[in-house]
Amino acid sequence: MGSLMKTTIEMSDPLFKSAKELAQRSQTTLRALIEEGLRRVISDSQVKAKSAFKLKNASVGGKTVLIPEPAHWQQLEEDHVIGRVMSRNAKRPS
Repeated sequence: MGSLMKTTIEMSDPLFKSAKELAQRSQTTLRALIEEGLRRVISDSQVKAKSAFKLKNASVGGKTVLIPEPAHWQQLEEDHVIGRVMSRNAKRPS
């Protein structure tokens, strides 16, 4: 184990009471419980930072591809469906 650092923390009385009770039920110390909780929070934050989604560059010929506002997606979808139906109808013989 590495070196130990003594520190003082402040927490609400209900949280302290719940933590002490959990430590007692788990047959561990409050210190061990706090250390485990901090390790989990730190580990979770590192996983989230590593797995952050990054959108790849979708520029075409040096021009930026514009992404529509979410409010316009419904209209874009409707326009797309209408375009497909009209295209299909135009290909049918009369």
